[in-house]
Amino acid sequence: MKFEHLVEINDFNNPLITEITREQLWCGLIMRAEMPKLFMPYIDDCEISERTEVSMQRSLRYGELVVIDQVSLVHLQHVHYQVPAQNDIHESSLRMSIEEPSPGSLFVRFVYDDGQSEEQDAANEMLNEYRSSAYHQADIDTISMIRELAEAGRLDALPS
Repeated sequence: MKFEHLVEINDFNNPLITEITREQLWCGLIMRAEMPKLFMPYIDDCEISERTEVSMQRSLRYGELVVIDQVSLVHLQHVHYQVPAQNDIHESSLRMSIEEPSPGSLFVRFVYDDGQSEEQDAANEMLNEYRSSAYHQADIDTISMIRELAEAGRLDALPS
């Protein structure tokens, strides 16, 4: 399944929404990679086993299931999650890219790829529609959490 969508960050037509800076948004995306339980409470544990300025390797535990992934960072641009094939899990990826078509007009583009072929996608069309909807809602929830963190002043220190 290949799936992508945009989530608007700053809606200048809604005066009730506090504007978030690109730096705050970046901090929120990094926080999601470093502390995923804050954003996805169904994760039981996350351990970062390797870390550089531009990447980290994590082990995520969901009950008995452990998933190892690699997170690559391009400063203030995008966060890319890569899950290599492991056990019964197919290779997959998620890229969260910050887009700013005009100053302050921020969006995050979420791009999913589960590594399946077009034939497999066609065979799983109904399941993929459900998954797309669930991913879209999870991404909206991610941005809502980033907004809450920004309003609480927790995203004011810019990570690399």
